[in-house]
Amino acid sequence: MAPGGLFGTAAVAAVVSLAVHVALNCPIQPVPSRPPPAARYTPNNLLQGLEKLGEGRLIKPEDVYVDAAAGGTLYTATRDGWLQRMHPNNGSWEQWRFVGGTGLLGIAPSADGSMLVCDADKGLLRVEEDRVTILASTVDGAQIRFADAAIETSDGTVYFSDASTRFGFDEWFLGYLESRPTGRLLKYDPRTGKASVALDNLDFANGVALSRDEAFLIVCESAAYRCLKLWLKGDKTFQTETFVGDLPGSPDNIHRAADGSFWIALIQLRSPWLDLVNRWTLTKRIVASFPALLDRIKATAKGAMVAHVSEDGEIIRVLDDSQGKVINFITSVSEFDGDLYFGSLSANFVGKLSLAKVPQVQEAVSS
Repeated sequence: MAPGGLFGTAAVAAVVSLAVHVALNCPIQPVPSRPPPAARYTPNNLLQGLEKLGEGRLIKPEDVYVDAAAGGTLYTATRDGWLQRMHPNNGSWEQWRFVGGTGLLGIAPSADGSMLVCDADKGLLRVEEDRVTILASTVDGAQIRFADAAIETSDGTVYFSDASTRFGFDEWFLGYLESRPTGRLLKYDPRTGKASVALDNLDFANGVALSRDEAFLIVCESAAYRCLKLWLKGDKTFQTETFVGDLPGSPDNIHRAADGSFWIALIQLRSPWLDLVNRWTLTKRIVASFPALLDRIKATAKGAMVAHVSEDGEIIRVLDDSQGKVINFITSVSEFDGDLYFGSLSANFVGKLSLAKVPQVQEAVSS
């Protein structure tokens, strides 16, 4: 057989082998991704000036809560199953409560003094001084697969996100690639002790926050580059609309500031390689079928970004570390007493940045 014929036969065999491997091993059923955001901001790298709190003792602190009533005591949850806190008077850290597992994500205060914690694997938890209670692990008879972030209203109702009904925390990137809107906003009623679905068909449901008057709730859709507003009061009760869209990143956690505005962590899931993979469902299937390739593609996304958004959904300013030199993959940002605090699933510290170092108005958007 001529060399050309051998080459052709080998190429066909390779293609057939690849097709068989993908058919047998692809864990996703992808649909086309939403168009990437058109918004572009001139990098300012202001996040490179942050201070690192607890460096070396915190394992990927995803969310941060600062307790104003306790003088600024800072809480976070880490991958070793601990809720940890930093005392404001001397900056010392304490392993406060052991919950266990590697999936502790969003944390939020409850009016009774306990802490609400989203355990991606177990569901919605209440953590008290002497015990941990699972408030909700199922909804409509099905297991909650990816509890992500929670917020409590003044009447004790808890709204919390379930990022995906198909993939858990350890497989979040597969859910991102698949692009199917299987996320949900769930509602826990303390009077009945049961959870129900408040919104479904969300594109990777993530952070949740309440407006100052609790007239509406915001839930982030990471894969849609937007945050939705769900009205809880008034003529539009139970109606939804876009709060802020076309964000320059995938919104993760969102926290309200004292003046009623919001800070949103924006995950940077863009790179030439990632954009290429997301262009076609076939490339998604191929990448998802090879775990080593999946990890390499995911690692091409670099950078950290947060956005400050008004009560009306207008972007006020954007801060970033464009190449992730000091902090990468920011997943939460909270404002307290003139400072910003950052959580990250790629860091071993909580970041802190004085707002005195941050311009009050964002520079113009560049095309």
